[in-house]
Amino acid sequence: MKRVLVDTGPLVAIFHAGDHRHEACVEALHSLPSPLLSCWPVITEALWLLRRDRIAVQRLLRTIGTSFLHLLAVSDKEASFIADLMKRYEDMSAQFADASLAYLAHREEIEVIFTLDHRDFSVYRTGRKRPFEIVPAR
Repeated sequence: MKRVLVDTGPLVAIFHAGDHRHEACVEALHSLPSPLLSCWPVITEALWLLRRDRIAVQRLLRTIGTSFLHLLAVSDKEASFIADLMKRYEDMSAQFADASLAYLAHREEIEVIFTLDHRDFSVYRTGRKRPFEIVPAR
């Protein structure tokens, strides 16, 4: 079964019904295996974007560790690998959350990402130097 990384955009859209991409992300979610995988930098970014919607913040936090969402740990020894990725993609102004996901894709051999950031994730490569399979497709 394919494992899927989830980026900030879909999490915000799923938990904030007023987001214009809410329905598209919820629909895409139905075709993906559970649990989605992510990391704390993505959660931090999503919580900041959801900060005005306290209910959405609570709902997102309460899904961590459930059949919906698992977080992959990154140790302090792995920070230099993420820094290297940020340096490699500095011309794109690579963000910490994106670089963390790209690193985890490499480490965990994951090639599918649930993201709304087609611009960046069409450039980032998986650990096997392949383009990501992006969901939802454009």
